[in-house]
Amino acid sequence: MTAATQDEARPAVVRPNLDHPAEPKTVWALIAIGVAAVLYAAWSIYADMGQEIHAAKFWPFLMLGVALLIALGFEFVNGFHDTANAVATVIYTHSLPANFAVAWSGFFNFLGVLTSSGAVAFGIVSLLPVELILQVGSDAGFSMVFALLIAAIIWNLGTWWLGLPASSSHTLIGSIIGVGVANALMRGRDGTSGVDWAKATEIGYALLLSPLVGFFCAAGLLLLMKLLIRKPELYSAPTGEAKPPLWIRSLLIFTCTGVSFAHGSNDGQKGMGLIMLILIGTVPTAYALNRSLPVSHIEQFVQSSTAASKVVDAHASGYNIIGDPRPIVTSYISRHEITGGTFPALSVLIRDIANQVKSYGSIDKVPLDQVGNTRNDMYLTSEAIRFLMKDKEAELSASDTATLKTYKGSMDQATRFIPTWVKIVVAIALGLGTMVGWKRIVVTVGEKIGKTHLTYAQGASAELVAMTTIGAADAFGLPVSTTHVLSSGVAGTMAANGSGLQMSTLRNLAMAWVLTLPCAMLLSGGLYWFFRTIF
Repeated sequence: MTAATQDEARPAVVRPNLDHPAEPKTVWALIAIGVAAVLYAAWSIYADMGQEIHAAKFWPFLMLGVALLIALGFEFVNGFHDTANAVATVIYTHSLPANFAVAWSGFFNFLGVLTSSGAVAFGIVSLLPVELILQVGSDAGFSMVFALLIAAIIWNLGTWWLGLPASSSHTLIGSIIGVGVANALMRGRDGTSGVDWAKATEIGYALLLSPLVGFFCAAGLLLLMKLLIRKPELYSAPTGEAKPPLWIRSLLIFTCTGVSFAHGSNDGQKGMGLIMLILIGTVPTAYALNRSLPVSHIEQFVQSSTAASKVVDAHASGYNIIGDPRPIVTSYISRHEITGGTFPALSVLIRDIANQVKSYGSIDKVPLDQVGNTRNDMYLTSEAIRFLMKDKEAELSASDTATLKTYKGSMDQATRFIPTWVKIVVAIALGLGTMVGWKRIVVTVGEKIGKTHLTYAQGASAELVAMTTIGAADAFGLPVSTTHVLSSGVAGTMAANGSGLQMSTLRNLAMAWVLTLPCAMLLSGGLYWFFRTIF
């Protein structure tokens, strides 16, 4: 039999069946789960507030409800926009049926959110203007939250409709920067003063480097596999509708599971950080401070406060602060410029916080009418110390930095926490989103990046790199894009395999990646201005 005859006899590569209309029972079950999550959130807030809810005004709770729904809506859209990347490889290699793959991925996204650390959540929050964070329960604060979330949802839906795997992380960060710039301009300041550009640059590097990491690492891993694993079937596309050999199928399912879990752990935190801001602003009595800290934490906190106060006093240069130190500390955080009053004002604030906490005896005994003030003081001090430790003008020694870092960590335990119910409702929103609207992005990743069908080794290489990269970023508290890492990883394996790339798709992807930041900034900045004019 000739080679041509053998090729004719070999079953053709079959496109996976992506058209599985959801049964009405399934649709109603998903709706019921979503409604149950919203009711659970409402009940949790009611239970956490206790008797205080009866004395509360109606308007803040209405705004709280709307803000929570929008935040969960963002995570829902994030689910079907980003997680489609995780299932494309197992679907196009026939390792799992499409519907089962999506449900499987949704479940592990759910688990990823539940086990997340919270570091990414507060890294995102740190980008926001400090004056808006301190008054997040005000009209300006709600305008900020509404603007950045709605802008992110609009851009995500637009790129999803076009089948472009743009980054939800990129979108949200662009929205945050847009609000910060708009807020600064509306307050008569230079637009560059409205954003923590050092933090934005750090996150920007993570987002911009992630496509390069995905491309080159996935390409390198595929070449290494070809060198070490001499199994021809691993480097071939699926034939007919046959499933891959068990060991290959297990590898692909494992990598899909890992990417889904890592995506939930990293991306789910972005919504959690914003939800905590909303809760702190509207119901500070329940959420401004972590009231579950043990009494032993107070003694440690007072000791670290004393040590930190000595470090700051040593740099105060004999200045004294008369009056409220908070505006001076706030100005330093906003402008990053050390003045004669920066260290003296911070020293006063450190001692004031220590006296407050020491007099109350424990965090859970802070008077309800003082909770918001104590939390704001702690947040201001923590952010000021974060900048000082990086500021060369502060001239801090290694031991000074270590002392301040210990104090900051002790303080952050009281202010940077995420209740279990918040993780659960975000996990449900992200998991449900994974099961809806995934087809458009899956088709782009599976069919439109390379010129040939995805092979088993290509799918495994791209997924392994994505899983590892996102997991590492989560450990360091950096948001990265599942979309960027995985889609560029698929492109890298196509290039390494000599399969060829569809340049029209890559141009569209590159345009989406390039335009995401400026478009999200313009959308959120415009929405923030609009909301500030009507509220």
